Amino acid sequence: GKECIAHMIHHQSPLAARPFVARNCAAIPASLFESEMFGHKKGSFTGADRDRKGAFLEADGGTLFLDEIGDLEFGLQTKLLRAIQEKVILPVGGDREISVNPRIICATNKDLLECTRGKKFREDLYYRLVTVLLVVPPLRERREDIIPLARHFIGRASGLARRLSPEAEKRLVAYDW
Repeated sequence: GKECIAHMIHHQSPLAARPFVARNCAAIPASLFESEMFGHKKGSFTGADRDRKGAFLEADGGTLFLDEIGDLEFGLQTKLLRAIQEKVILPVGGDREISVNPRIICATNKDLLECTRGKKFREDLYYRLVTVLLVVPPLRERREDIIPLARHFIGRASGLARRLSPEAEKRLVAYDW
C-alpha cells in the first residue's frame, strides 16, 4: 500500500509527466547502495561494464520513492542526507558532481522519531524528510477497508467480476492483520 500511495501522490501532482522511481532500501546491500542510488562509471568496480545513472538521476525532476528507509544503515544515511540536502550526487568512480532534484517520498514501518532517540536513524535526516508526515494505519486498525480491497484485488487478478462468499468476507474481516 505504501508504494500505491506514493504513486497516487506522484500522479496527482505537477510532476505526473516526470519519472517515478521506486527503490526498497532494505533490499539494497550496503556495498551496492551508492551505485544503486547515485550511479557509477564504467570500470569503477568489477562488473561495471557500462555507466549507470542511479535512482537519483533516473528520478531527476520527478519522484524518488524510498521504501523501508528505516532499515538503511546509519553510515549510508549520511550519504543520502548529503544528496538530499545539497541536491548533488557523485557517481561511484566519477570525478564530478551532478546536480539532481527529485522529490523524495519515503516510507517505513518503523517509528523513525523513536529510532532517532535510539541513535539508529540520523536526526538531521529525519527532519529533512519529515516535511509532510502521512500515517497510514495498518489494515487491522481499519477493517472497513478489508472487503473493498479484497474485491479490488480479486477483480484485478481474475479480470472478472468475481464475488466473495459471505463466509469468506467474515473470515477476512476476522483475520488478525
